Amino acid sequence: MACFRLPTLGIFPLRVSASSRRLARRRIRSLLKLSSCNARRFGSVAASTVQRFDWDDVVRIAEEVQEDDDPSDLRGYFEKVRHCNRGSELKSEFVPFLVEDQIVGYIHNGFLGHLRQFKEVFTVGLHNNDCHDESHVKFHSSLITPEERTRAVGDAIKCLGELIPGTRNELYPVTSSYGMPVFFSLERAAAPYFGIKAYGVHMNGYVEMDGQKFLWIGKRSVFKPTYPGMLDHLVAGGLPYGISCKENLLKECEEEAGIPRSVSNIATSVGAVSYMDIDGCRYKRDVLFCYDLKLPVEFTPKNEDGEVDSFRLVPVSHVANVIRRTEFFKPNCSLVIIDFLFRHGFISPDNQGYLKLLQSLRSEINEW
Repeated sequence: MACFRLPTLGIFPLRVSASSRRLARRRIRSLLKLSSCNARRFGSVAASTVQRFDWDDVVRIAEEVQEDDDPSDLRGYFEKVRHCNRGSELKSEFVPFLVEDQIVGYIHNGFLGHLRQFKEVFTVGLHNNDCHDESHVKFHSSLITPEERTRAVGDAIKCLGELIPGTRNELYPVTSSYGMPVFFSLERAAAPYFGIKAYGVHMNGYVEMDGQKFLWIGKRSVFKPTYPGMLDHLVAGGLPYGISCKENLLKECEEEAGIPRSVSNIATSVGAVSYMDIDGCRYKRDVLFCYDLKLPVEFTPKNEDGEVDSFRLVPVSHVANVIRRTEFFKPNCSLVIIDFLFRHGFISPDNQGYLKLLQSLRSEINEW
């Protein structure tokens, strides 16, 4: 695993010949065009497609002076929010998944056809929703305890095989809302197919040098089952069953960036962002708990679990350019970094659309 610490690339312009600059601009335009194309297909297919760019491309795009580019223009950020909140007009294609008369998820009518074969696990019926009856899914009445439900739905998921790709034997707790009793636990890869609420922790690791702020950015391994080769936070991970947010963060810090607990323990909880995205049969309803960690200047991250290809320390203003101009970042990471830009003064109330963008990062938070 390679690790880079080259902040000077973000401070001083590259000294290259005119012909080299022309070649670089053509490559940038090509990458931006490819990035824009990928943005239109950021579903399950694109999520597993290796992104073909390197750190030199990131630096060029971040530093490129574009005549028509205004850092105060928030449209690039709004586009990233929209990428994570698609398909609201398709909600009618999903039916509620009820446990103990509480809605815990939503299942697409198409995927529901596959679940009907498991008659000892799921039942499909009608329930009255104020003014009309609608379909719903429930567990079979014989499945009473969380353990029984977890085991039964787990067996069904195994039988479905490649219909739910990327299974990783990691369980997510299923509740009616955050902090409420757990009805059962569900394989992480299956979460969007059952439309459950899922939670994660994302941490911005930053450094201050000479009055300037830098973010440690990771580039995901090309062998990751989701979003291989894309840019990512220094530390991020889903919140599995049976562990607190803080303990999960400390664990991920050790595994993903080699940050000892004596350092990561001072990470500060700074809020949350949320999004709801429909893509085919997948309905993602996610909340990401956000943390900031100011790191020592001399610290260099080291990945321990093979999920990160390399790290780089990048000026925050350049990270903002990459987010506004490209689709290089894993989509939900963009939301967390945009939140960081708000809190650290890189997005100003004088920017048109400030309040609308701020609200869009948490537009669904009241449902959680």
